[in-house]
Amino acid sequence: MTRYRCELAWLPDTGITPDVVITVTDGRITDVASAGAGSAVDDAEVVSLPGLTLPGLANVHSHVFHRALRGAAEAPGADSFWGWRERMYALAGALDPDALYALARATYAELVLAGWTSVGEFHYLHHGPDGRPYTDPNAMGHALVAAAEDAGIRLCLIDTCYLAGGFGAPLEGVQRRFGDGDGPRWAARVEDLHRAHGGDGRVVVGAAAHSVRAVPPDGLGIVAAWAAAHDAPLHVHLSEQPAENAACLAATGRTPTALLAAAGVLGPRTTVVHATHLAADDLDELARARSRLGLCPTTEAALADGIGPTAALVGAGVPLTLGTDSHASTDPFEEARRAEWDQRLATGRRGHLDADALLTALGPEGQAALGFADAGRLETGARADLVTVGLDSVRTAGADPVTAAAAVVFGARAEDVTHVVVDGRVVVAGGHHTMGDVGGALATAIAGAREAGA
Repeated sequence: MTRYRCELAWLPDTGITPDVVITVTDGRITDVASAGAGSAVDDAEVVSLPGLTLPGLANVHSHVFHRALRGAAEAPGADSFWGWRERMYALAGALDPDALYALARATYAELVLAGWTSVGEFHYLHHGPDGRPYTDPNAMGHALVAAAEDAGIRLCLIDTCYLAGGFGAPLEGVQRRFGDGDGPRWAARVEDLHRAHGGDGRVVVGAAAHSVRAVPPDGLGIVAAWAAAHDAPLHVHLSEQPAENAACLAATGRTPTALLAAAGVLGPRTTVVHATHLAADDLDELARARSRLGLCPTTEAALADGIGPTAALVGAGVPLTLGTDSHASTDPFEEARRAEWDQRLATGRRGHLDADALLTALGPEGQAALGFADAGRLETGARADLVTVGLDSVRTAGADPVTAAAAVVFGARAEDVTHVVVDGRVVVAGGHHTMGDVGGALATAIAGAREAGA
């Protein structure tokens, strides 16, 4: 048992609350109480957490190998999403399980340093560079599970079905390593993955259709059926680019959202990622389905995707979650504030998403989207995830109990995170990861990945 005394804590019912003691036993929160004179919190076992303590933050959308592209994809020739994709494909064609493990381990450690305690890995880098499966067809998935465990982050491994290179087009080049041939073979492989890791309380095996351009309608139904049978999270890229919408309309007569709805993909377990270019009927469809929105603001900006109708979706009742996608940035507070600031730029009005709404997106909504519904809240019975943000940096100085939430969401940076506990395990203390030199591990892993992809 460990007791943590929080200078300030963001609690479900009372919001920012001063002087809170959180008791953790066997990876769960067993008590949340106000500190009082003469209480047991004065004993030597109490860990003091100065600053604002939040529940664990959930990164709902990660392509972990993209971390090696930070900076390298800003050169001439990558002036659109499609130009950037060619750089990404060159990297994707070179990674093997060992290289993926090294890159994922270091990147996941970077995420934990920033305050993320769960990550949804949208995983489609399945097979060898020529498309032939490894001896173990899930070798790449196993590498991601091992990397997450070593880095101290909880993992939703969102195994992604990827069957086509476009509407009516076969997989070509590096895309061949993404594909399983057809929907039933994808389902058989992911079933093996689920048997291997589904019983691990720190790993959830979810399902994804990469996009409507990469999964034909019959495949969409297979993915949705597998997720339903396992009560698993179901994710999908949606309307990230206008070209995707135009191609879908030309091929099917429907928008991507309508096509997903017809195939049974949408529903309360579903998270649609990006949803940048939606028609009015699409918003209504997503609201009726009670699907979640997985917004990735820094990647959407980095790839020139555009600004989506986030405020309208949230206003219609679509829950918001946040992710880092390509890891152009791994800062949760930057993702959160950009979600609001981008809407300000698009509408000319402030005040769409306040600090509490954004913390809810980062915390309980994000955790639920990854299948960790018992995380993201500082309350008795929840997973013991604690993220403490210092209020004494040049960015957060001056915060008080009234302004602390807004000061952190709209002013803090990842380096202000001082302490991270994941399922009761201390992973970051004093701003340092227990793994040691994360920057050095990143430098080595990225150099190896870029050399392989050169």
